Amino acid sequence: MRIVLGIAMLVVTLAVAGRRILWLTKLIRSGKADKTRTREPRPRAENAGEEVLGQRKLLKWSGAGLAHFFTFWGFNILGITIVEAYGALVVSRDFAFPFFGHARWLGFLEDLFAAAVLVAIIWFSINRLRNGPERKKRSSRFYGSHNGPAWFVLFMIFLVVATLVLYRAAQYNTGHFPWGRSKAPFFSYAVAQLLPSGAINQGIETFFIVAQMAVVFAFLILVVHSKHLHIGTAPINVYFKRLPDGLGALPPVTDDDGKAIDFADVENLSEDTVFGKGKIEDFTWKGYLDFATCTECGRCQSQCPAWNTDKPLSPKLLIMDLRDHLFAKAPYIFGTQTVPDGATPNFNTPAAEGGDNGGPPGSGGVAAGRGHHVPEAGYPRIEGSTVEQALRPLVGDLAAGGVIDPDVLWSCTTCGACVEQCPVDIEHIDHIVDMRRYQVLIESAFPSEAGTMLRNIENKGNPWGMANSGRDEWMKELSFEVRRATPGTKLDADIDYLFWVGCAGALEDRSRKVTVAFAELLHVAGVEFAVLGQGESCTGDPARRLGNEFVYQMQGMQNVETLNSIERAGPLKIVATCPHCFNTIANEYPQLGGHYEVVHHTQLLGRLVEEGRLTPIEPVDKTVTYHDPCYLGRHNKVYTPPREVLAAIPSLTSQEMHRCKDRGFCCGAGGARFWMEEKIGKRINRERTDEAIGLDPDMIGTACPFCMVMLSDAVAEKKGDGSAKEHVEVLDVAQILRRSLGTPSTGDSQPEAASTS
Repeated sequence: MRIVLGIAMLVVTLAVAGRRILWLTKLIRSGKADKTRTREPRPRAENAGEEVLGQRKLLKWSGAGLAHFFTFWGFNILGITIVEAYGALVVSRDFAFPFFGHARWLGFLEDLFAAAVLVAIIWFSINRLRNGPERKKRSSRFYGSHNGPAWFVLFMIFLVVATLVLYRAAQYNTGHFPWGRSKAPFFSYAVAQLLPSGAINQGIETFFIVAQMAVVFAFLILVVHSKHLHIGTAPINVYFKRLPDGLGALPPVTDDDGKAIDFADVENLSEDTVFGKGKIEDFTWKGYLDFATCTECGRCQSQCPAWNTDKPLSPKLLIMDLRDHLFAKAPYIFGTQTVPDGATPNFNTPAAEGGDNGGPPGSGGVAAGRGHHVPEAGYPRIEGSTVEQALRPLVGDLAAGGVIDPDVLWSCTTCGACVEQCPVDIEHIDHIVDMRRYQVLIESAFPSEAGTMLRNIENKGNPWGMANSGRDEWMKELSFEVRRATPGTKLDADIDYLFWVGCAGALEDRSRKVTVAFAELLHVAGVEFAVLGQGESCTGDPARRLGNEFVYQMQGMQNVETLNSIERAGPLKIVATCPHCFNTIANEYPQLGGHYEVVHHTQLLGRLVEEGRLTPIEPVDKTVTYHDPCYLGRHNKVYTPPREVLAAIPSLTSQEMHRCKDRGFCCGAGGARFWMEEKIGKRINRERTDEAIGLDPDMIGTACPFCMVMLSDAVAEKKGDGSAKEHVEVLDVAQILRRSLGTPSTGDSQPEAASTS
């Protein structure tokens, strides 16, 4: 009977779970090609080892990370006990692994991790109760997740441990314990002392061995049909992640074969070529894998500046919406179902007729009592395969019944907090920008203010639309002559760096002061540099983040042609004060044939201070809190150099905001948001400035021209309402360092803040 029952449970489980796994595999493989994911197997394997086996990203959150670490390794170790239990059920009641199955260290290890998993699920339960969405609403990272199933999974994990310990305790009393009378398996031994003595242990042993296998097999079926699918997909997703040190470059727009599209040759493209992602079928297999891997943990949501300022974007909910849409549309992707001719979707069916509170039929909104209904994320999610789901547009407003609301799509600042915090390496920003690309390039649907910025870049070579002659104005404020680099000629042999000033550094008043201060610092340090002056043009970063890959490529190819035409011995060394220019030239221009050695100005200043070529001598008796620019920090992992420069300044006291470094909070300018009105919720720059002002600093330091504008505008507002002291300044690291050199500088003062957004 034991053998028949054990084999029957195994066969049913393999049939049900196997069918689901094959379905998921077929669905994920149906995504479009992405040939970049199989390159560099060694670093991929090393990274997967660190993140999966070492739980590196999870351990960034100490409490939850440790609990998950013990749960993860507990289930790996307890996998041995599952085989032991099945062997005891269908092979022999005295079953044990040959060679090591009776080793006391094995019994101790198994019991140790059984206890650790039990402690971990107690911690998870307390954490969910303390941070439940019922209590904390939007501030809970579990807001919008499938919280009911999550509690059920915790209960199932408890049953796995409980049935394990009880059948082993009974085995101890019946004499079938693999370790005899040893107390090394301490947990089983302790529970055995609580059980009654005598023949009843035979029944307890049999019952809980069967219960153990029933729970394990049921858990396996549950896993492949729930968000806990990540147990199997996460290691695969981590292995196939993009591998820059930081977020690095955006992937280019690709065709159906995964080949990058050259917008200079669009005339030769097929008429069916899609720019970006306009429907769920346009995503790659890695996108599908991302959607299937989401754990709904909400770490991304808790760090997202848009969500934290009451905007509709939650990276978690966006991925969940895409996943639900993908799963529901799978039969249409496979071709097993088709949309009837002439079918028209009805997204406003009353609840009594099958809709849910005005949502699409079958969407399961509030009326259906589903706890993961989140109006802020757009619309009630559709589950199941319906005609309405098949016809639902990927991006659209309420009337169109879109899966993703346009306000969700355009709230993103591409700061990278979601990708940085995601424990399973989902690439939220890539998916958001790809959907933006389709909206911009195919639908011409984007915020109207951004259109002015795009036209200015195309016509004037800068997003402000200012005359190109203004790029030389900052040089008049220097007491020395700035050398020029002329495209098509050889760079003087003694030039150390080409200084890429950037549009903001040359044309925006506050940023121009930074440019002057940095140029003076290079001059004092004896670093020879040259500039392109009017030969510069916008790198195309705001156009690319907005989704206009065409404008970006035209700008990028023009700049790459200019830079490549400069002759010199060895690679061209470039220094930039703008993290967006730095990121684009260093990480994205290689896609266009531009390969250079690029450093951010804080990296170069840190090196010059360390080498003694710049020596801060004048005390700056003030307090400063440093704001990490997203495109310098998370995107490029440059956290230390700016802080080292500030630490070298005498009498300057630094204070860290609680959201700093890889958890730094965005200023609100990234993702082309600098050029768009912020109409929903609290302004992100005000949220960040409130955090900075809360430390009562004299200065807010940063290392990005856009951060400077956003923060100084917010500081000016706070001064106006009396919530900030009049002497508070927003300064670049270069300006603060320049103050400490002991001589006055034209780049040391700061004009009155006036918004240029």
